[in-house]
Amino acid sequence: MDITILGSGGCMTIPKPLCRCRVCTQARENRGPYQRTGPSVFINDEKILIDTPAEISYQLNRSGIEKINYLLFTHLDPDHIEGFRVVEQITLDFRTWRAYEGKCVKLVLPEELFVRLEKINSCYGPVIDFYHSSGFVDCISYSNSISLGSIKITAIPVDRGNQLAFIYVIEKNSQKMVYAPCDIKPFPENRKEVLDADLLVIQPGIFENGLKHDFKYPDDHISRTTLYTFEETLGLAKRIYANKVLFTHIEEYWNRSYDDYKKLEKQFDNVRFAYDGLQISI
Repeated sequence: MDITILGSGGCMTIPKPLCRCRVCTQARENRGPYQRTGPSVFINDEKILIDTPAEISYQLNRSGIEKINYLLFTHLDPDHIEGFRVVEQITLDFRTWRAYEGKCVKLVLPEELFVRLEKINSCYGPVIDFYHSSGFVDCISYSNSISLGSIKITAIPVDRGNQLAFIYVIEKNSQKMVYAPCDIKPFPENRKEVLDADLLVIQPGIFENGLKHDFKYPDDHISRTTLYTFEETLGLAKRIYANKVLFTHIEEYWNRSYDDYKKLEKQFDNVRFAYDGLQISI
């Protein structure tokens, strides 16, 4: 499998608009891997896009991607779906205000996400209804796993009641990637599908020290309900026997630059921090 990390950032881009902190200032000056846009990944083998942050149009143009066959969402938080309108930009023929023939993107989601997606409205009513009726997307739902060409996708829910996120196990032949960028607690480590991954792509979790404004997470902070600590995430990766770990969804408020993460990588044999445009083969 050939994978491109389109966006390695989290809720906030790096640099954060108007912010003059050390990390954001360095990102403006150095650009390249010091800058991070919203979380998304592209699986080149079958042209599968996972998540559409606000910056997705820029990400696709920057990476030179020419076609998208399938679109998946891990969950419906704004930093993962705010750029959903990209399907309109990709497919729209302005002469008819409908999609060009052959341009339709297949939106492939677990059944539970479609139910929730139908509640997101615009001035035209439910967004998904408008995009489907206009020919921008073709909706495909499934309950557990689905094959997209040579790729098998297994969706494993992380259910916290009103919030629902999915971890995707992505397999091709004997290759396996577990994609778990955000809101992964409690991680379903009892599921055999997540074991022995060639590559685990996961959010690093909370850094307890060195945060912006010298902030310290209280024991009852809301982030602790959705995220592990960095040390806990390393322990999780070990327990599920991940061969390699790639950290993504890297937050601006953790107050660490590209250089800081490169130094941290040297402490481990199988750990790497993603950056925008990173290409990996497994």
